[in-house]
Amino acid sequence: MLHVGHVSLLEAARAEADALIVAVNGDASARRLGKGPGRPVVPATERARLIAAFACVDCVVLFDEDTPGELIRRLKPDVLVKGADYARDQIVGGDEVEGWGGKVVRVPLVEGKSTTAMLDRLRGP
Repeated sequence: MLHVGHVSLLEAARAEADALIVAVNGDASARRLGKGPGRPVVPATERARLIAAFACVDCVVLFDEDTPGELIRRLKPDVLVKGADYARDQIVGGDEVEGWGGKVVRVPLVEGKSTTAMLDRLRGP
């Protein structure tokens, strides 16, 4: 479920590069991540379409592996952006990107905005 935190992250990522390619977990991959029952709420193709509609996004790629590691190695981006909730050593592909001269950027999260929090509010007390 998209929220203002996602928009902020996408805009920050676009500011780091000439083009923004967003990798989106496919449904099977998202389920394996164990985000909770009933997740993902929105199917991958719809999530990709929503993200592609943002002016700051140039391309969206779906992946079904557990991590985007192989995709990152194939695309060889100059910049890899993740939310700051990930420690640098937890960012898949970070070592490779830095190894070919790129950089890893961690973007601060928007306080109090998360899909989990939204779903908790919708479910009620």
